[in-house]
Order: sequence, then C-alpha cells, then structure tokens
Amino acid sequence: MKKTIFAFLTIFAVSFSYAQTIEELKAEQAIKKDSVKAIQARVDALQGQIDTFPGWKKGIFGTLGANLSGANNWYAQGTPNNSSGNIGITLNAFANLDKEKFFWRNAGNVNLQWVKLDNKDISTDDDSFNGTTDVFNITSLYGYKLSEKFAISALGEYRTSIINNFNDPGYLDAGIGATWTPIKDMVVVVHPLNYNFVFAKDDVAYTSSLGAKIVVDYTRKIGAISFKTNFSTFQSYKSGDLSNWTWINSFGYTLWKGIGLGFEFGLRNNKQEALANALGQTPAITPTPSFDNIDNPIQSYWLFGLNYSL
Repeated sequence: MKKTIFAFLTIFAVSFSYAQTIEELKAEQAIKKDSVKAIQARVDALQGQIDTFPGWKKGIFGTLGANLSGANNWYAQGTPNNSSGNIGITLNAFANLDKEKFFWRNAGNVNLQWVKLDNKDISTDDDSFNGTTDVFNITSLYGYKLSEKFAISALGEYRTSIINNFNDPGYLDAGIGATWTPIKDMVVVVHPLNYNFVFAKDDVAYTSSLGAKIVVDYTRKIGAISFKTNFSTFQSYKSGDLSNWTWINSFGYTLWKGIGLGFEFGLRNNKQEALANALGQTPAITPTPSFDNIDNPIQSYWLFGLNYSL
C-alpha cells in the first residue's frame, strides 16, 4: 500500500513539475514574442522615416513560370509520343526620383512566354519553343510641382512586342498635361495634349493620331507582398477606332529570402490590332475586314509561378 501511494505521489509530482515547466516556457515565449513585435515596430518606423526622404527609390520584382513534360507510348492521348513545355517570365521595375520642386518617375514591364509541342511521331513538325505572350512597356513621367499633390507634367510611353514583331506595331505616346498624386504610391496622369505615334508595316490597319492620354498607376510593397496595377488609355480625337487601353496587374508574395509566388494578368482593347489580325488571316476573310465589320474582343494574358523580389 505504501509503495502504491509513493508511486502515485511520484507521478503526481512529475506531472505537476512538467505542467509547471510548460507554463513557464509558454510565458517566456509570450514575452519574447512581444519583444520581437516591439523590435519590428521600431524597424518599420525607421523604414517609414527613410521612405520620406527625397531621392531615388528603385525596385524590381518578377515571376518565372515553367512547365515541362513528356510522354512515350501514352496512347490515351492524341499524340502518344511527345515533349512539351511552357516557359514564362515577367519583370516589373521602377526608378523614381522625388524632389521638393519636381519628380521623375520611370517604370518598365516585360512579360514573355514561350510554348512548344513536339510530336515525336512527325519528323517535320516544329520542335522549338515559340513565343506566345509578348509584352514590353516602358514609361517616363516628369512633373513640376505646383503643390504637394498637383504638378504640370510630360509623359513618354513606349509599347511593343520583342520576340517576333519588334516595333511592328510599336506605340509611342508623347504628351503634356497634369499629374495628380492623391495618396502615396498612386499617380494619376491626365494629358489632354498627346500624340500617339504608331509604327507598323501595315498602314491599312494602323494610323497615328492626336488625342488624350490617361494613366493610373499604383505600386506598393507591404511587408512580404509586392503589387502593381497600371491602367493606360489613349483616346483619339480623330476616331474612336484609333483609341486603345491596357490594364496590367502584378502581384508577388515573398516566402523566403526574396523567393515566393507571383501572379500577373493583363487586359487590352485595341481595334487597330484586331483589324491587322483579321487582314492577316489565311485564307483571306470575306468580305474584306474593316473597322466597320470586325469583332474587337478584349485581349488577355496571365502568368503564375515563382516570384523573386529585389
């Protein structure tokens, strides 16, 4: 009986001691967590002070998406012997200078994707990677400040593709007007005097014209999250058929040492490109395509993959 009581007391004492140790460790952990939060708060406060100083602010983040596959004697599909792949790369970069009397904001966006499907049973098919999505866009905005939020400004923006049809078409917008910065990291550009230069071999579909340029850009990094949204539109004074708009959104989430997940999607509406595509169809479309009889659907692309931020 005494042995039983002694064993019970021993177990009770050990259990109580273990429970006490766990509670002590949890209490110590809570104190350290509070300390880490306090340190991070001080770091964030210092970073906020750094961000308020005028000068160059630069950044770049991008996404890489890749998918490679192959099959041998996989008869359930139409091409049982094949190798295929899809590779996509997107980059977003900016370099902004903010002074007391003026600012100069520069940004670039590149999205390139390649795809291949090699049917090993056909020796004459194309076994190389071919470009699909192809976006290249750079902007430069200079503004002279009239107040903290308003400035008179000049903008240059160039858009084209670079894999297969560099500068065919290419678009160069150059204009002047006003820029509004309602909140930090957001820029609204309204330029009623803007000329849209269009460079292309096909003069039937593409025409340069005078019009208004509107750009809304918001680029931000909050902790591990980086994102950018940019809406750019040109409204032609000559004809609505010569107007266009592009909206690109990029997101990045850092998981470890700059590496994370990224997603980008873009939308575009451009009737000149729709007409050029219709005119280039083989066999030729009848009746002959024109601005009056072509469809002009919303163009789109997207990319998801690994992300890297600097």
